[in-house]
Amino acid sequence: MRVGERTFLYDRPPRVAAHASIVGPKESEGPLAAWFDEVSRDDLFGQKTWEMGESEMLRRCVARAMTDADVVPEDAQALFSGDLNDQIIATGFAARALGVPLVGLYGACSTFVEGLVLAAALVSGGYLQNALCAASSHFCTAERQFRFPLEMGTQRPPSAQWTATAAGCALLAAEEGPGLHVTAGTLGRIVDRKIKDANHMGAAMAPAVEATILAHLDDTGAAADDFDLIATGDLGWIGREILLRLLRERGRPLPPEKLVDCGASLFFQEQDTHAGGSGCGCVAAVSCGWLMKRMERGELKRVLLVGSGAMLSPTSTMQAETIPGIAYAARLEVQ
Repeated sequence: MRVGERTFLYDRPPRVAAHASIVGPKESEGPLAAWFDEVSRDDLFGQKTWEMGESEMLRRCVARAMTDADVVPEDAQALFSGDLNDQIIATGFAARALGVPLVGLYGACSTFVEGLVLAAALVSGGYLQNALCAASSHFCTAERQFRFPLEMGTQRPPSAQWTATAAGCALLAAEEGPGLHVTAGTLGRIVDRKIKDANHMGAAMAPAVEATILAHLDDTGAAADDFDLIATGDLGWIGREILLRLLRERGRPLPPEKLVDCGASLFFQEQDTHAGGSGCGCVAAVSCGWLMKRMERGELKRVLLVGSGAMLSPTSTMQAETIPGIAYAARLEVQ
């Protein structure tokens, strides 16, 4: 059922039957390391290139989620996934190896939550009995594509974020009964505040996150107090503060303790990631590791997960285009 301008209330909320998370070396030294299912000291994941390493990381993550849910590849009905590489090659090659039907997505760092919103709608509507929602990113592949080759040793400004080497996957199933469910989703809308600095993703994405949070609350008639947490994807420490300020200025203040950001949670500040983490895999791994496990342990009952993305490319940056932002929201509930 659609409510308000852009929110779905799923008539038969799909259950998160399994979830998996994998991170790389730097992430394994952060505050959430114990929450991930696999940590790797090898950022190539046994492959010859970083791009193929990212694809292998994603393949392992999806395979682990299927194994935990007792779903063989032949029975997996769809994989909703994406990454930051040109033509989402990490996803395409992982799907080739897995042999599962693919719905390739690109919402930049919001891709995982975008997948949750779309997959939950199809499972709830009876079009799918199960769906895999996944995303990945890799520091080295993202730096090579969007910034500068690592060999150049280019200095990063304080506002820059560190693309996470990480992957997350959640398997949604058309199952009733107790457990963790996706109960609602809100579509994103492009918001562009004319930010041009590709090293300031938090500023580019925070306005879109503000708009989606308010759209979800207004569409559903909910209040921030109805959620144990509002978890944003990849604003980092600077972007999180911008979001809190934007909400105060709108007259809809959010208590700081109610707001967590995946990018601001993944690393210790002394790890020198500057403004914190980012990348498709950041929100995916933190959600499928830290957040979903806490919900299953009974520490959290209702979480609004808001993934944010900066819709730029190397070409648009070179052409001095502004950076459009987008954000999708998925409501997770223990029922």
